[in-house]
Amino acid sequence: MTYDHVIVGAGSAGCVLADRLSANPATRVLLLEAGGRDWHPFIHMPAGIGKLASNPRHNWNYTTEPQANLEGRRLWWPRGKVLGGSSSINAMCYIRGVRGDYDDWARRTGDPRWAWDNVLGYFRRSEANARGADALHGADGPLSVSDLRHRNPLSQVFLDAASAAGFPRNPDFNGAAQEGFGFYQVTQRNGARCSTAASFLREARGRPNLTVRTHATVQQLLFSGARAIGVDYRHHGRLKRAEAGEVLLAGGALNSPQLLMLSGIGPADHLREQGIGVRHALAGVGSNLQDHLDICSLTHCNEAITYDKVNDVAVALEFLFKRSGIGTSNIAECGGFLRSRHAEDERCDLQFHFVPAMLDDHGRNKLEGHGYTLHACMLRPKSRGSLRLKSNDPQQPIAIHANYLSDVDGYDLKMLVEATRLSHAIFAQAPFDRYRGATIFPDIDIADDRAVEAFIRHKAETVYHPVGTCRMGNDDGAVVDSELRVHGITGLRVVDASVMPDLPTGNTNAPTIMIAERASDLILGRNPLQR
Repeated sequence: MTYDHVIVGAGSAGCVLADRLSANPATRVLLLEAGGRDWHPFIHMPAGIGKLASNPRHNWNYTTEPQANLEGRRLWWPRGKVLGGSSSINAMCYIRGVRGDYDDWARRTGDPRWAWDNVLGYFRRSEANARGADALHGADGPLSVSDLRHRNPLSQVFLDAASAAGFPRNPDFNGAAQEGFGFYQVTQRNGARCSTAASFLREARGRPNLTVRTHATVQQLLFSGARAIGVDYRHHGRLKRAEAGEVLLAGGALNSPQLLMLSGIGPADHLREQGIGVRHALAGVGSNLQDHLDICSLTHCNEAITYDKVNDVAVALEFLFKRSGIGTSNIAECGGFLRSRHAEDERCDLQFHFVPAMLDDHGRNKLEGHGYTLHACMLRPKSRGSLRLKSNDPQQPIAIHANYLSDVDGYDLKMLVEATRLSHAIFAQAPFDRYRGATIFPDIDIADDRAVEAFIRHKAETVYHPVGTCRMGNDDGAVVDSELRVHGITGLRVVDASVMPDLPTGNTNAPTIMIAERASDLILGRNPLQR
C-alpha cells in the first residue's frame, strides 16, 4: 500500500500528527502502533495508573543498564505501548515549561520559530482549558485540561506545609510565573483521562483516509538511495510493507533512535559492530540522552486517609457511574517548582510531586499501613547518557546507558541533596503534626552530606522524562534540522521528545504535543503560528 504519510508510533506525538495530517481528505495516512487499543478501563480511570504499572500489554517495561553511580542498579523505565503511548499511562500533569526553555531551543537550533513567542500558539491550539481562554491558555483545542475533581485532604495539608516553610502559592504553573506550590491541572475530560488517543485520534479514526493499525511493529525503514520510501512492519505475526511519500518517526526517545540505527542511520562504528550496514553515518543518533532523576521521601500517616488502603470496587463503581471520587484523582495531585541555591538562571530547577500514598520503587514495593510521599527531581541535569543496540534484532530492547550522576563537577548530586533537604523541611512543618508518623526514609541525619548522598544513590529513580536522543540542530551532533528532517536523508522526519535539545522545566507530555502540532504545519507547508 502507498500513503502520503506513514507515522511510526501512535503516542503523544503520533496521534496529533494523524489527526492534523488526515484532516485533509486528499491525504492518505497510515498510523502504526506496536501496542494495542486503549480499551482497558484502568487507562481511562485516572487513579487506575497504579494498576497499569507493570502491565506488559500497555507498557514496554524497559530497564536501564546497571548505573555505576546508583549502586549498579537497573532502573525501571515505563513507556506506553498502546494507543496514546505514554499519555495513556502517565500521571496527566499538564506542564508546558517556561519561556527560557524554548528561547534556548531557538538559540541552539538557530531557528527563532522555536522561541517561546512562536510556540505558545501551538500550546494554545491544542488546549481546551476548563478555566477558559486567555493570553496564555486556549479553550477550543482537542486536549482537555482541567482541575482535579477529587483531592485528598493530605494534598491541602502539603500545600499548607509548603507555605509554612516560606514558599509561595501558585494557582497556575502554566501562568505568568512557574515558581511556587499548588494543585496540578491535568489532562482530563469529565473526570476521565484525556490522552492523545482520546483527544486527537478518537474522531480522526472515522476518516476514510486514515488507517490505524495496532500490534504493528516496524522492523526497518525502506530507502531508495538517500530517500526514505516506506517501512517494513510485522502485523499480527505477518511481515507487511507500506510505501510513503514521507515517513514520520514518532516512537519516542527510545524507539525512534532504535529504528534509525536498525535501518543503518547512526554511529557508524556501532552499527558495524552490530552487523548493520551503514546507510548514513549520524553520530548523534542515540546520544544526548537526558532524564529527570527523582528522589522520594516517605512518612507514615497517623490517620487512615491515604490512598494506600481503598476499596477498589467502590472506587471503580463511583467513577463509572458518577465520574467522581478517588477514581478521578491522578494521585500526584499537587506539587511545586523552586529555584535552588545552585540555580544558574531565572528558571526553577527543582520540581515536587506530592502523593497521599506510599510509593517505594514506583509503588511496586508494597509497604504496610498508611503514609505519604514527596517526589523531588532536578529539572536541569548536566549528566548525559546514550542508547545503543544490543543486537540487530528489532525485537531486542535498546540498551539504555542513562549515566545518572555522571557529570564531572557533581552538580546533579548536589541538586538532589538540596531537593532531599527541602522535602524534609516541608514535611517537618506544623500542618503535618496531626498526621506525621514514623519516617520511612530517608531515616538518616539529614545534615550529614555523606548520609544523604548514600541515600540518593540507593533510592533515586526516574520520573519518566527521557528526551534528546535525536536532537535538533545544525551541528555535527544533531540528528534532525529545525524542521525535524533527518540530516542527509530526504522523506524522513522525527517528531517526538527525542528531538528536544534539552529538557523543559517540568513534565514532558505537553511539550511533546506542541512539537507534533508545530510539525504538522511544517509538513503541510503552512505558515507557523506566531503570536
